[in-house]
Amino acid sequence: MSGQPGEPVVRFDGVSKRFGPDILGLDDVSLDVRAGEVVVLLGLSGSGKSTLLRHVDGLQRPSAGTVSVLGTDVGTAAGGELRRLRRRVGFVFQQFHLIGSLSVLENVCTGALGGLRGPRLGLISYPRQVRREALGHLERVGLGDRAFQRADTLSGGQQQRVAVARALMQQPEILLADEPVASLDPESSAQIMRLIHEISVERQLTVLCSLHQVDLALSWGDRVIGLRAGRVVMDTPVLGLSREQAMALYTKLGAVPAPPLAAAV
Repeated sequence: MSGQPGEPVVRFDGVSKRFGPDILGLDDVSLDVRAGEVVVLLGLSGSGKSTLLRHVDGLQRPSAGTVSVLGTDVGTAAGGELRRLRRRVGFVFQQFHLIGSLSVLENVCTGALGGLRGPRLGLISYPRQVRREALGHLERVGLGDRAFQRADTLSGGQQQRVAVARALMQQPEILLADEPVASLDPESSAQIMRLIHEISVERQLTVLCSLHQVDLALSWGDRVIGLRAGRVVMDTPVLGLSREQAMALYTKLGAVPAPPLAAAV
């Protein structure tokens, strides 16, 4: 069951992740994410943003501490329990991971494969209801007129819209987005973030999104979590956070200035 607005749906409790003896990806991370929040992760490359996101759906497991998502202990979940959790968590990546030779509509339909039995060969092999739902999601992201176009003929911004529509086919309760606009121009980036925010409001969808673009974070996020060397060094509502304070996360030396570490309210 989806969390009620304001209820924690993701909880990290003392989570550390080691990649070998000398590489610490996450360092004693504790945080809650509430239902319906749009949380933006900011920090230098290698600060732990992607590692944190990949712990939410079990792509990576903690070396210490616990990760609880929608009531499931991700660190111990396996088999059917992990598959059920992943159906409730959508993921949009920096690289769109579309199958270029397939139509836009069939790419979106693949988002429903986790709930279907057996392989699917061609668009017609998907149930009519799945095709109808996929077309509805394409309409929502503004690409209904491109449904039967090859995916590799679309622009980068359009392909990322298709990736968002594909994630929505899971009917997710949480949407993870790992640098979803890193390869896009500024106008397309703003459009994608506006779309994600609008869908979050419409569906009361919880969003965790890693970004480097501070201005986008301040425009479309509810809360910023700043990471440095795997540690949370900032956790604050966007309201009242200045651009200069957020940009301090991108200096390699020195402390991050106010606002101090404080959970969003």
